Amino acid sequence: MAVVRAGVYARISSDREGDNLAVSRQLKDCEALAKRKDWAMQERYVDSDISAYRGKPRPEYRRMLEDIESGHITAVVVYHADRLHRHPRELEDFIDLCQRMGTQLATVSGDVDLGTHEGQLLARIQGAVARKESDDKSRRTSRKHEELADEGKPSGGGSRPFGYEDDKVTIREDEAEIVRELTRRVLAGDSLKSLERDLRARRVPTAQGKEWTTQGIRNLLLKPRISGQREHKGEIVADAVWPGIISKKDGEKIRAKLRDPDRRTNRAGRRYLLTRLMRCSHCDSQLQSRPTAQHVRRYVCSTQLGGCGRLTVRADDVELYVSAMVVHRLSSPLLPQAITRAPDDAEGVEWQRQAEEAQAQKDELAALWGAGEISRSEWQKARAPIERRLDNARKKLARANRQTALLPFIGDAKRVKEEWPTMTLSRQAEIVRAVVEYVTVLPGRRGYNRFDPDRLDVVWRG
Repeated sequence: MAVVRAGVYARISSDREGDNLAVSRQLKDCEALAKRKDWAMQERYVDSDISAYRGKPRPEYRRMLEDIESGHITAVVVYHADRLHRHPRELEDFIDLCQRMGTQLATVSGDVDLGTHEGQLLARIQGAVARKESDDKSRRTSRKHEELADEGKPSGGGSRPFGYEDDKVTIREDEAEIVRELTRRVLAGDSLKSLERDLRARRVPTAQGKEWTTQGIRNLLLKPRISGQREHKGEIVADAVWPGIISKKDGEKIRAKLRDPDRRTNRAGRRYLLTRLMRCSHCDSQLQSRPTAQHVRRYVCSTQLGGCGRLTVRADDVELYVSAMVVHRLSSPLLPQAITRAPDDAEGVEWQRQAEEAQAQKDELAALWGAGEISRSEWQKARAPIERRLDNARKKLARANRQTALLPFIGDAKRVKEEWPTMTLSRQAEIVRAVVEYVTVLPGRRGYNRFDPDRLDVVWRG
């Protein structure tokens, strides 16, 4: 008589304590059953803290299927059929494989012979019941999360958020000051990469004790939580029960800035100061940053992007000249309004008002749907134009907020001259864009091989 080579499969959806006690119990009972059947224990397959209902990859389950396919095991022992599957489609594939390979299946809760129609029917019924239980549990959990969100309360699981204590409500002041610093610096024009380098150099850890990444900083600053607002499924649904680390207004500004479609998102460091600001006097096309084969930095009118191709200028000369003009302009009394209007810029205030108004309308609409006063289709139809207004206001706000790069120099404009040489290129670019509308480059003089400042026509904002 051929020896039956058994493999035991165990799975637990959630192991919050991390002690695997439930898995150990499954293995113990399954191995005892295999011994009673005189099956030779061959393999153990354990997927811990993985949900079959969520459809997450189960590496040990896949390994078991491969071992069945290869004939390494000829029987499977499991505590209950729902430990194997929560989706009917997955169950059917398993039945087909076991029929083809002649694999036996035993469960601690009762044998299921997949070689018979009755056994297959029983497995399908158990699978359908397990799926119904999972659906009900998921629905209850989802509803509970919605209730918590509507009440502005924190959710149950998850790690401690940066800036708050373990209760997710009390502010941890040393981390909160880091959040405020990061907000100020991003609004002032610092790149996320420069912030990452600074936090690592200062050995400031994340809430989990790890090193910061640019994505981690971005995720932190995008969260409405830090402005005392409750988010659910990507939308702000209520004021939170916890205090905000930054104001709602600054929260709206930082989210608009980080989501600005014009914002550079590539990981390579900025190498050109005047990107998107240079124009060709011949065809009015935007000049492109394009180095020579010898790595000499240039701005060129590119025919590949619709330009005339008739104009080129060295980047080093232009950037030094425009930088000097910007520093002089900000240090002189000729442009005080460019600085003094920054915190209360009329355009920025208006777009801020429109964004807050659209968000309030969206919240009110969601409340009406939640109360059953309007149908889901009515909610969806009314929500679409509100979201378009909200997106538009956020985009305009992001553009208006470029003036925030000047905030540190209010009342002390000469600081820009003192600090300019040590600023990151990204921050210099933010300041330039706050005061320069664009720079038109005129044709060079024939036979004149030195830099000619008369070729540049700087158009200032305001």
